[in-house]
Amino acid sequence: MRLGIVVNPDAGLGGKLGFKGSDGRAAEARAAGAEDRAGPRMEQCLNHLATLAASSLNRTDVALTLVGWTGRMGSTWAESALGSDRLNGEWIGETPSQTSHSDTTALVAALVEAGVEGIVYAGGDGTTRDIVNALEDLGKEAQKIALIGVPGGVKMHSGCFATTPKAAAEVVLAFALGDLRTAITEVMDLDEVVYQEGVWKVRMYGEAWTPSSPRFMQGAKEQVERVSEEDTIEGLAHHVATLLEDEPDLMVIWGSGGTLRRMGEHLDLSLTLLGIDIQHGETVHTDLNEATLLEVISGHVDEHQHPRPLLLLLSPMGGQGFLIGRGNLQLSPAVLRAIGHDNILGVATPSKLIGLEAVRIDTGDDDLDTEFQTKRFIKILQGFRTTRLIRVAEM
Repeated sequence: MRLGIVVNPDAGLGGKLGFKGSDGRAAEARAAGAEDRAGPRMEQCLNHLATLAASSLNRTDVALTLVGWTGRMGSTWAESALGSDRLNGEWIGETPSQTSHSDTTALVAALVEAGVEGIVYAGGDGTTRDIVNALEDLGKEAQKIALIGVPGGVKMHSGCFATTPKAAAEVVLAFALGDLRTAITEVMDLDEVVYQEGVWKVRMYGEAWTPSSPRFMQGAKEQVERVSEEDTIEGLAHHVATLLEDEPDLMVIWGSGGTLRRMGEHLDLSLTLLGIDIQHGETVHTDLNEATLLEVISGHVDEHQHPRPLLLLLSPMGGQGFLIGRGNLQLSPAVLRAIGHDNILGVATPSKLIGLEAVRIDTGDDDLDTEFQTKRFIKILQGFRTTRLIRVAEM
């Protein structure tokens, strides 16, 4: 099977810096010390794919040919995975020194011309839209090419992303073996226009074909909050208020999303819609990046340098169930370890809990992901003084 490889080398750069996306801000992010995210995530996927292809799971000895460009949009991240007769590379062009949307379009056109049956790509929702738009311009047959997204951006609301890089590799092999059929999924992204007005809204921008795997593919983001749940939101906020009353020294780290922002409004807090904020007494630190989160958290100690009470509030992404790893990359493995598993509390309204059998964790660190999975459950606040345990999905 011939598989196209597309890496957006700028995707995800701004995540730890607190950017809400990397479009148009790659140079700024790199100048601030941002490190590649999409490329290493693709490398992780392809290394796992090489292991799978050489294992007994490849029961028909299917051979995979990765087709793409040399350099940062392709071969750089595939080199360590290649070298066997079951996984090899074919490079049909070269990555320019500076990349843009137009290069993604050109690469997709070259992959279609080269006869690929699927495209594995690393990026975020912006990259997905670029690929889908390019396929639409190339006609109906091109639109049927299956897309498998390796989550490497800041925003990943679309349904063609796998849950993790390793899950993407599992999907690729199952697709190559014929075990997965393709189905249409929604291509979603944040509506940047209304977001600039302070409104969080995810829009559908198109459709794409992707292998159908409920276990390994994340599904599309749903916007499930309802106005009728305002009483529940107020109750959730009141619960947090009582925690602060019981422990005045408690530092609350507020995750991103509409649920937590609306809770903040009931507490007279102006929280960042897509950022991470910290509340400690009368002090509120807003829209923090990884470095400032670590600085504030590390300073929250007593005179003996013992940690003082912390609480991280996170709301799972509707329709996908991600608690960590989608839209909150500021919560890096280092930040999460500084906070600690036991200081994390999920927050979900009843509509978000409908059909939510497990929450997903994708920290970007395999060892930390395993720690969460070993813990097995996360406590979810669903109303005033009302919590339930939700299983952590194995991915």
